[in-house]
Amino acid sequence: MGGRGAGHYRDGLARHLSGRGATALEAGRGPRNERRLQGKDDQLDAARAARTVLSTETPALPREGQRREALRLLMVARRSAVDVRREALVQLRSVIATAPDELRDELRGLPVGRLLERCGRFRRSSSRTPGADATTLVLRTLARRIQAVTLEAAELQSEILAHVRALALRLLDEPGVGPIVAAQVIVSWSHKGRVRSEAAVARLAGAAPVPASSGETTRQRLSRGGDRQLNRGLYTVILHRRFHDPANRDYIVRRVAEGKTRRDATRLLKRYLARHLYRVLNSSIIPELRRTRAS
Repeated sequence: MGGRGAGHYRDGLARHLSGRGATALEAGRGPRNERRLQGKDDQLDAARAARTVLSTETPALPREGQRREALRLLMVARRSAVDVRREALVQLRSVIATAPDELRDELRGLPVGRLLERCGRFRRSSSRTPGADATTLVLRTLARRIQAVTLEAAELQSEILAHVRALALRLLDEPGVGPIVAAQVIVSWSHKGRVRSEAAVARLAGAAPVPASSGETTRQRLSRGGDRQLNRGLYTVILHRRFHDPANRDYIVRRVAEGKTRRDATRLLKRYLARHLYRVLNSSIIPELRRTRAS
């Protein structure tokens, strides 16, 4: 039975079908012009999805594994906490920039830790003007919000690290791969057999070469498709290695000397990294995922 990716409904449907002996397969999103020309409703979409799966030589398997699903949920929650922290920090800086002169001069030069501690201790006072009193109240609210979500993110990251160690400890031995990038790689990869080749994982990561030639110019560009969170994770690793790994720096210099741009060299490194991590995952012992597959 084919099932198109339907966000948070997909995993539950796949578990329901697998538990009843049915084979669940993933069908990608069809071309928009096809839906525009032939119409769109649930029955038409189901028929197109089924035809897509039946015509594919190696249809994709849904993601699975209890720990993988746990990682996905933890990553969603942490990403939300990080986003809230970032937005609140921007708001805090903006409020300080428009605060009364005395308060602004007191806070402007403080590092983030001391700034949050100072703002979190503010109290309302009748001796201040209404505007200054409102400013201190807002600063206190934002500072306490930042401190709370910072603790949340740290707690979630600790839990993510525990799951990554249980699933694929070898990923953490790779230079530049921390618990968040490792978790994203596991969530995107899911289980052995879902991504069937190194070329497929490069395309999944948005690191596969895309022809962009014109006339006598032959070139390839960076892919803008695939799993963008996985692509972002690979880029984070490449940035780390560009600063801390002489081999990566020398590779970029050599490729630029050959006439490629830094973006081209980065794409090549990202593709190599995607393929390498794919091999690491396939050779790692991940009992929970393999047990789930066997059952």
